[in-house]
Amino acid sequence: MILTYRIRDIVPYINWIYFFHAWGFQSHFAGIANIHGCDSCRAMWLASFPESERSKAAEAMQLHKEACRMLERFDEEGYTARSLFRLCRANSDGDNIIIEDILFPLLRQQTPHADGNPYLCLSDFIRPLSSGIADTIGLFASTAGQDAETHFSQDPYQHLLAQTLADRLAEAATEKMHEYVRKYAWGYAPDESLNMDELLAEKFQGIRPAVGYPSLPDQSVSFLLDKLLQMEQIGITLTENGAMHPHASVCGLMLSHPEACYFSVGTIDQEQLADYAQRRGIPINEMRKYLSTRHL
Repeated sequence: MILTYRIRDIVPYINWIYFFHAWGFQSHFAGIANIHGCDSCRAMWLASFPESERSKAAEAMQLHKEACRMLERFDEEGYTARSLFRLCRANSDGDNIIIEDILFPLLRQQTPHADGNPYLCLSDFIRPLSSGIADTIGLFASTAGQDAETHFSQDPYQHLLAQTLADRLAEAATEKMHEYVRKYAWGYAPDESLNMDELLAEKFQGIRPAVGYPSLPDQSVSFLLDKLLQMEQIGITLTENGAMHPHASVCGLMLSHPEACYFSVGTIDQEQLADYAQRRGIPINEMRKYLSTRHL
């Protein structure tokens, strides 16, 4: 299913912490996004910072003001963000998920936990094939880059601002899409009632690991998702290395298990790398290029 969002409809779903992080600001400066736009409220917010941080807070305030103006311009010019999702039959088989008869290999943690917790793999949150009962998994892709990424190509600052906003809009569209999936399309959480702060803090049931997340670090997984989703429907193409184009795009999985949680695969050894490459059907040396050095 394809969902198309106007910019004004997804702006409330923007997580400004990540926007400001992209510009080198610490997370507490993102609080400006929750301040009423009047001069008095903004002045009070600025005054709440110690003198040593007030200059940086003023920069954050100006950046947010310019970002909001650009978002208004995007909306006025009719820019949109698009999300594509599909709910599929699935079962786990060891460290693999079988999605619509397609093998989807995954990686399992190997670094010991100090608290003795188990080594996790995303397949742990899908009903095993041995149960004889099919489970469901969600697949998604979102993009907001087709229009915004090409904006202000002659002005480096404005172009960077447009790009970082496009990244956030793609994530915001995904957030809104996931809410719709949980409550209506999949419907496993029909009574969910969260305010925006709770939503952005991921207080909902289930997880949404995207390609590149610590629990799904293999970039080549994008090819498997594209095979199942046909992401070109919303204008997303993949490079030979599995990178998404436009850049302001994201794809991944949706899992509904009540105990599903985010985790980092961390470092894997050569034995697991060889096993994973074999399951993926990719030569080891080629597999290495899809995984960050922090995992090898």
